Amino acid sequence: MEDNSLVLIVDDTRIGRQALEGLLTNQGYRLVCANDGIDALEKAAALIPDLILLDVMMPRLDGFEVCRRLRVDPILGEVPIILVTALDDKESRLQGIEAGADDFITKPFDRTELRARVKTITRLNRYRKLRDEHKQLLASHWELQATYNATIEGWVHALDLRDKETEGHTQRVTNLAVRMAQALGLDAETVAQVRRGALMHDIGKLGVPDYILLKPGPLTDDEREIMRRHTTYAYDWLYPIAYLRPALDIPYAHHEKWDGTGYPRGLNGETIPLAARLFALVDVWDALRSDRVYRASWPAEKVSAHIRALAGTHFDPDLVELFLQLANAPTN
Repeated sequence: MEDNSLVLIVDDTRIGRQALEGLLTNQGYRLVCANDGIDALEKAAALIPDLILLDVMMPRLDGFEVCRRLRVDPILGEVPIILVTALDDKESRLQGIEAGADDFITKPFDRTELRARVKTITRLNRYRKLRDEHKQLLASHWELQATYNATIEGWVHALDLRDKETEGHTQRVTNLAVRMAQALGLDAETVAQVRRGALMHDIGKLGVPDYILLKPGPLTDDEREIMRRHTTYAYDWLYPIAYLRPALDIPYAHHEKWDGTGYPRGLNGETIPLAARLFALVDVWDALRSDRVYRASWPAEKVSAHIRALAGTHFDPDLVELFLQLANAPTN
């Protein structure tokens, strides 16, 4: 496979440049030459090479000084440098190391050894670049996630401001839904989707008129039908956002019932997504445990009995007891 790395050859003699070019031609590299240290710095800045083969003994700027200047450059500081030198004493090698060289090749050099060293360093440099790109992609991914999460929190806050009666409900059900998902042993990504879905479970109510959403008394049949549309509003709004699509099970299906009498699709049993089944328990628990204009909150014992009575009709019977143990457990 072709390497395609850009190699900058720096030597003040035409013979030295041609010797290195001849060895690396047809090896898959892109080759550029500089005829002294100043020229090397200018071409390195313009081209950002993948490797620099740098002669040491040059007029104006020797290889050691070029190496030092490259190492303090914020863009070129990581470019690998091989010093090509006739100096083979310990002091010269130490000076090269201090200047920031990655490797040394002593003149006259072995053709096979030089090719092998160039190949090794360009391969390692490609790996470093891929690693850095991966880190950048991860950083962008987490930044995007943080942006989406902040947007969701903003939507939820807007809904809480609109409906003061249920203020705090979203955060409570989200916390309990996450605990339930973890108790079921769901993987971390699924738990994260449960959290997002719980936060957005009533987002569709932003499309319900105030006179219905904030009505203090019972709803008429027509008003109840409009209220039920909040699940499809949520689906229609969120489905085009690919990132949020896996979290749609709760906003879209948390009013489905085990016996198929729920809405919006009349799903039954395990055709109802697990996230929606567990959230249905959480939602009813918190609603009955909270004060409303039309009734006081129920005690935990009464809510537990009510939920048990609806196991197999409203709720997944396999989830009820686990949920009640979790909901009734003391919290720190």
